[in-house]
Amino acid sequence: MPSFVFPMARRSYLRDGRAPFPVDARVSEQMSRIRSKNTGPERMLRKALQDAGFRGYRLNYAKVPGKPDVAFVGKKVAVFIHGCFWHCCPHCQPPRPQTHKDFWDQKLDRNVQRDRRNVRALRRAGWRVVTIWECRFRKFPESTVRRVERALRTT
Repeated sequence: MPSFVFPMARRSYLRDGRAPFPVDARVSEQMSRIRSKNTGPERMLRKALQDAGFRGYRLNYAKVPGKPDVAFVGKKVAVFIHGCFWHCCPHCQPPRPQTHKDFWDQKLDRNVQRDRRNVRALRRAGWRVVTIWECRFRKFPESTVRRVERALRTT
């Protein structure tokens, strides 16, 4: 696979050809800062769970489909905290990018399909799945923790 170097103001980024070249160099720099683990909402959720007295969970547990952000392995409860943009939140419905529209539509649709597949696979394996949306968690952190607590109690 050919690699391309995209010059930036501060440094160069290796391009692997999967994503289109951004129109603006600042976009590439901003996108490179987005992480898949230990995001702000994940850290906030873990702090809220710890404050509520929940311990003994695994982070990004790779032995089950979808690598849940928080997994209570003994209770078989998987918690996903989804970013509104990346997982197409049904509550706040963030707009999709207009630049490279085909790429983004396919990518975001694949994310939603993958999430559904992972939830089905987890449920078939006997896990309870709690999906938390970033926007809902920011507005209602207490009710989010109660949802996780109910899932833990019913197992």
